[in-house]
Amino acid sequence: MGQSIPEERRAGLLATLRLQYPDGLADRGFRLIHPATGELYTDHRRHLVATCRSIANFSAGVLADGPEWCLDAAEHGLEFLRNGHGADDGSGYHLVVDADGEPLERTRSAYGHAFALLAYARATAAGIEGAGADLEATHELLEERFRDDAGMLRSDCDADWRELEAYRGQNANMHACEAYLAAYEATNDGRYLERARHLASTISVELAGDTDGLLWEHYTDEWDHDFDYNADEPRHQFRPPGYQPGHHVEWAKFFALLDRYDEGDTEAAPDEGWFERALDLFDAAIELGWTESGFAYTVDADGDVIVPDRYGWALAEAIGASAALAERADAHGRAADVDRLRRWERRLVDRTDDYRGPAGVWYEKRLAPDESGDPVPPDPPVVEPDYHPASAYYESWRSARRVSNRE
Repeated sequence: MGQSIPEERRAGLLATLRLQYPDGLADRGFRLIHPATGELYTDHRRHLVATCRSIANFSAGVLADGPEWCLDAAEHGLEFLRNGHGADDGSGYHLVVDADGEPLERTRSAYGHAFALLAYARATAAGIEGAGADLEATHELLEERFRDDAGMLRSDCDADWRELEAYRGQNANMHACEAYLAAYEATNDGRYLERARHLASTISVELAGDTDGLLWEHYTDEWDHDFDYNADEPRHQFRPPGYQPGHHVEWAKFFALLDRYDEGDTEAAPDEGWFERALDLFDAAIELGWTESGFAYTVDADGDVIVPDRYGWALAEAIGASAALAERADAHGRAADVDRLRRWERRLVDRTDDYRGPAGVWYEKRLAPDESGDPVPPDPPVVEPDYHPASAYYESWRSARRVSNRE
């Protein structure tokens, strides 16, 4: 008899982490592994997002009752986050440092600081000493330095906290929502859940009301849609124009978690409820961007493809979203939706081999079939230490356990 779904997903999480341990641990911080060769990237730079994602990954391994090395690796990463990325005066975290912790890029990144909050939240949930105090301090930093008049995260700043441009982005706010949900899970502190609710409802309900429910990426500093932002750079590395199906499934997962934690509290949810909105976002992603080889990276409102590359992170997030949504459909007694979402989860998991390199680590993306379909490894300083696959397996594991415990 084969493994149950919870066992399979836990095994997937721990196998993903095992690929990074111990080779991925440097004397300080983490070094990342090339998906094709299995060799360590020789680049000496350490990216804040990569450090935080590795901490979150290994902390999830602790929460899944993984081997002792999960705790060792998470603690190893926390030391470098605090003392390598952390500014000497305590004013936030440098975006890129060298292996000795010397700053190479002092940008105070909203996106990066959202991941710092996630790292400390997962470490707190894993019971790591001191992480709870760092979680609270990072929350206070976000409130003081990044929260704008709309209660959202403002944009990137220089080392003196001057904004680099009059811009607001959904991506940083989406990952802040993720981090606040994790902070709530770790502490049961309602402040964090309220912050997650506000970020989610603003981006994915209020602002999406002007785009027929779809999620636009770029805004002015007054939170007006900026439809022309980077219109002439469709392949911009971090802020491409267009709609991203991958972000729709990512938000669908977070809405499913909000439905989980707000169960029975109808006043906390938007009019249609967190669950219904989550289903809408998931289905929109499938309709707009799914191909049998993954999700197209960006599309226009009609679903016409702008950038056809298939990123591995989008596939992984869809796995986590389908699992979380199936759990919530089960909680709501929606048997037909449970079956449909479980079929999608299996279908998505079946595509993961297309993104896993010979060394076991995931490629960043695959080119579209009519552009060779070749896999593409990430370029340093790498920010993708299998965070998305690990997150997918982690959410699938705990969602499946919740369903099993009801049966």
